[in-house]
Amino acid sequence: MLSRFFNNRNSLGLLFMLPTAVLLLVFLTYPLGLGVWLGFTDTKIGGSGKFIGLGNYSYLVGDSLTQLSLFNTVFYTTVASVLKFVLGLWLALLLNKNLPFKSFFRAVVLLPWIVPTALSALAFWWLYDAQFSVISWVLVKLGLIDRYIDFLGNPWNARLSTIAANVWRGVPFVAISLLAGLQTISPSLYEAAAIDGATPWQQFRFITLPLLTPIIAVVMTFSVLFTFTDFQLIYVLTRGGPLNATHLMATLSFQRAIPGGSLGEGAALATMMIPFLLAAIMFSYFGLQRRGWQQGGDK
Repeated sequence: MLSRFFNNRNSLGLLFMLPTAVLLLVFLTYPLGLGVWLGFTDTKIGGSGKFIGLGNYSYLVGDSLTQLSLFNTVFYTTVASVLKFVLGLWLALLLNKNLPFKSFFRAVVLLPWIVPTALSALAFWWLYDAQFSVISWVLVKLGLIDRYIDFLGNPWNARLSTIAANVWRGVPFVAISLLAGLQTISPSLYEAAAIDGATPWQQFRFITLPLLTPIIAVVMTFSVLFTFTDFQLIYVLTRGGPLNATHLMATLSFQRAIPGGSLGEGAALATMMIPFLLAAIMFSYFGLQRRGWQQGGDK
């Protein structure tokens, strides 16, 4: 019976998946379930708390700081994701060409992605410093500005500055992923299109973009998830300031739960992020449905 079990491919596959399933159960499913449960309680640090139903959620919906963090999160995610897609696609198309030292440039592009987020945030904190900013110093020397820019002291400057840091860090992931997708497109399609008189723009629109759509859907889903749940970059760079202008739902959830001591309220705020994350996953799902069209189906 034991030999029959090991000879069965399905049983053997389940056996190999068991360690991963246990790890996911312990480190993902349990914390998620505990967080959802805490969101329905008034648990404080050091106290057990009691069940209060939707009390935390009804308070957070009317909380002005929560509303501001939701606006910041949506704005931050939307602008950063769009910029990362545009720049990443442009970079992928550029790296897909026959350039000298192509392998070297592909490796260099990955550097912002592999550098630890905290180190990237500290580097940008130095670049954005109100007194010693290298960016402001260069602009002053060029005569483009007459005084240093307060990158992190002004609410809108801080929002845009954190977006710039996130884009710098996230573009390599998008670019390399899309480049891998471009490598799967047969050159014969472009050759046939060129013979038929198609312009480079028409080749991009009717060949590259449709065939790349499933990859774009997956890559942008991960990009949106990473950006929406960004914590390290914001916390190290601004800690949500100035005037809570860069507080995301992730950073506000941490602030309410750990420094603020309201575990239930922080857990409820984190749970409120789930519908937005599910929406991003559905975007990926419907994007993958285009594979049927790509392979000659009806979709």
